Amino acid sequence: MTSAPLRALPYALIATDLDGTLLRAGDTVSARSYAALATARAAGARHIIVTGRPVPQVRHVLDDLGYTGLAVCGQGAQLYDAAQGRMLHSVALDRDLAEVALGKIEAEVGEVFAAVNREGLDAEMLMGPGYRMWHPHLPTVRVPRRADLWSAPINKVLLQHPELDDDELTRIARGVVGDLVNVTMAGEHTVEIQPPGIDKASGLGRAAAVLGLDASSTIAFGDMPNDIPMFAWAAHGVAMANAHRELVAVADEVTLSNEADGIAVVLERLYA
Repeated sequence: MTSAPLRALPYALIATDLDGTLLRAGDTVSARSYAALATARAAGARHIIVTGRPVPQVRHVLDDLGYTGLAVCGQGAQLYDAAQGRMLHSVALDRDLAEVALGKIEAEVGEVFAAVNREGLDAEMLMGPGYRMWHPHLPTVRVPRRADLWSAPINKVLLQHPELDDDELTRIARGVVGDLVNVTMAGEHTVEIQPPGIDKASGLGRAAAVLGLDASSTIAFGDMPNDIPMFAWAAHGVAMANAHRELVAVADEVTLSNEADGIAVVLERLYA
């Protein structure tokens, strides 16, 4: 008598955003979500975190999770090996190009407030005059002049406008400099400029290749427009109930909110 064949994995790769997706308030992961991911891993699936945060702003989360996999950080610009504490790949944003892009945007909308994420495992986030940090628990350094933002290599620029909302600022900035850099809205008060060609899809594709996996075996979870490229790349995209309308419009499925364990609900259905 032959044994029954093993059931194929529904998805061999699980890609999760952090803020507004896997994380709840206070940068925490619920016991239910933690258990659902553990069940999926026990079944043979791999989990990759894909976040807009650069490595220095996400390492404490990975440590708290006991996470030892690959993490795509900095909106796709960085690939980090959490087990070894080592950067596998990083793409810098040309500082001259960043200044040109910023100047073109300001010529269109007036003064914007800017911050940058510096390159490196322990690099600081520098905030220029007027920029407000909406995550006070993350390490930042205030600088007195905008020129100070360009004093060392960076991987992205973060923008805020005193009057325009995030969607409008993103739309205008993309129309003005979208042929020079990648412009995305990553969260509330978080409009960002990245190197051209860099987004969550490019970063996730690189990470998946390291694992010998591809888009056809990937399910992705997210909540913001910066997750749209990742959804376009993956076989199945799941938006949280709290997701931005632009992401919901391209999602294959909508689950519960991050606070209601939306990721766990889907993973329990797939890997139970």
